[in-house]
Amino acid sequence: MASDQEICYLCKEDLRDPVSISCGHVFCSVCLSTYWDHADHTGSYVCPQCKVSYSKRPNPRRVSRYSGGPRESYPPPPPDPDYNYAGPQDVGCDICIGKKHKAVKSCLMCLAHYCEKHLKPHFESATFKRHKLVDETGHLDRQICPQHQKGLELYCRTDQMCICVLCTVKEHKGHDMVSAEQERQEKQNLLGATQAEVQQKIHERVKQMEELRQALQALKSSAQRALQESEKLFGDMLRSIERMQAEMSKLISSNKKAATTSAEGHMERLTQEITDLKKRDAELTQLSRTEDHIHFIQSFQMLIAQTEAEELPTVTVNPYFSFGPVTKAVSEMKVHLNEYTNEELVKVAKTVNKMPFCQLDDRKRRRTMKSNDVSLYKTPSQEPRQRDDFLKYACQLTLDQSTAYRQLYLSRGNRKATLKKEPQSYPDSTQRFDCLPQVLCKEPLSGGCYYWEVEWSGEGTSIGVTYNGIKRTGYGDGSRIGYNRKSWSLFCSDSSYSACHNKDQVEIKAPYSSRIGVFLDYSAGTLSFYGVSDTMSLIHRFQVSFTETLYAGFWVWYESAITICQL
Repeated sequence: MASDQEICYLCKEDLRDPVSISCGHVFCSVCLSTYWDHADHTGSYVCPQCKVSYSKRPNPRRVSRYSGGPRESYPPPPPDPDYNYAGPQDVGCDICIGKKHKAVKSCLMCLAHYCEKHLKPHFESATFKRHKLVDETGHLDRQICPQHQKGLELYCRTDQMCICVLCTVKEHKGHDMVSAEQERQEKQNLLGATQAEVQQKIHERVKQMEELRQALQALKSSAQRALQESEKLFGDMLRSIERMQAEMSKLISSNKKAATTSAEGHMERLTQEITDLKKRDAELTQLSRTEDHIHFIQSFQMLIAQTEAEELPTVTVNPYFSFGPVTKAVSEMKVHLNEYTNEELVKVAKTVNKMPFCQLDDRKRRRTMKSNDVSLYKTPSQEPRQRDDFLKYACQLTLDQSTAYRQLYLSRGNRKATLKKEPQSYPDSTQRFDCLPQVLCKEPLSGGCYYWEVEWSGEGTSIGVTYNGIKRTGYGDGSRIGYNRKSWSLFCSDSSYSACHNKDQVEIKAPYSSRIGVFLDYSAGTLSFYGVSDTMSLIHRFQVSFTETLYAGFWVWYESAITICQL
């Protein structure tokens, strides 16, 4: 049956003309092309498998590890194994010529290993009747006396070692000696006791495993309940805030309506009074022009009396009336609410983080801390917010050439990595990533706070940290930073980010940033990624209980590069 790496995620068939994109996933060339052809009208392209998005259509690269074509990013696949032939970990037959078969028996007389075919004479010919055959364990030299080249048949209790017959003549003369069979019988009894102890430990471990499994199930149920109840409580709080908003809107509206009604009433009355006064003014003007003295005197007294009898009310407008205090009160309420909620969330997070779900009591492996083990970086009371505060924990990192994939070109004093088509002439190293375009830094990170910044460009790259025990061979998830239990990463593309740990991938929508700041608080168990500009913008934060020394690491794709900034 084909492995997952040989199956196309889209058509679920064996890969045909496979191609890879910058997030590292592989598909049939025609399947990926057809999939993205349908997305051309939207202008948004996503990886069908991990859903990482790109603002422009990526340029897939042919993967030779399936097709056997010219190598670009991966070595060709190993040939199918023939289980009859001896592999690197097997012992080959000493009689086979050319490619050797696996040995199944060893002869203590011939001092040779035999496969099934060449072992037949030992069973069929009387010549080999006295020869002693033993199962092949890969240690024939341990069955032979190094001094006399004879089979080991006796055990010297005085010197606690296996010996041959000739050893009894001189080297072990007068010693307490028994046959190997007799010594085996006595040690077999001890082996039985040891085995019983091992089985008891297995029983205890199985019991602890079951307890841990049940506790984990309870933890998941508790987490699910907490999520549901939190969503309900937050929903209630949101509805409460919405009711407060409605009440505030009602208060503003009612006061506005009352003020408007009062003002409009006063304006109507003033309009009427202005009309009456204008009419009185016209009458006075007309009276002033009459030539009839008697009429003037009689009308004057009446008009003057009416004018003096009328007292017009004064309308006073408050120049300071405003709804500004309402806005100020709501703004202050928002500030107080944010401060309170942030304080409460910090308290909850500290309480939860101080309650370990499970821990390993490994008292036998305690070690004495040396003076150079103490971190130079002190732990802050809380994670910094301003870039200047982060820079207090700046550390200078350099890329480790002995870990770099052979097609990664290192420059700028081993602070920049670029993926090239031509392999670099690096010396052989067991620490090197042999199939994935990755590289680690030299500096160990443990026990304190560290901050570094990375400039990236191109189609895509991953920035992360890993334990030193991450696999270096093969192209599986066990070797890829972020896709196993030993590493954490942030994948950056031109239009989105995705955080990944142990194949658990989270798609993140955040503003594009070509400079990423990484803040590691080892003691607090936080790994945070920031977009760096005039302000620090949090992209994603991992909450982890770190147990081993960490190393910064990077995945670099074609036409992409990363540079560790000097701070």
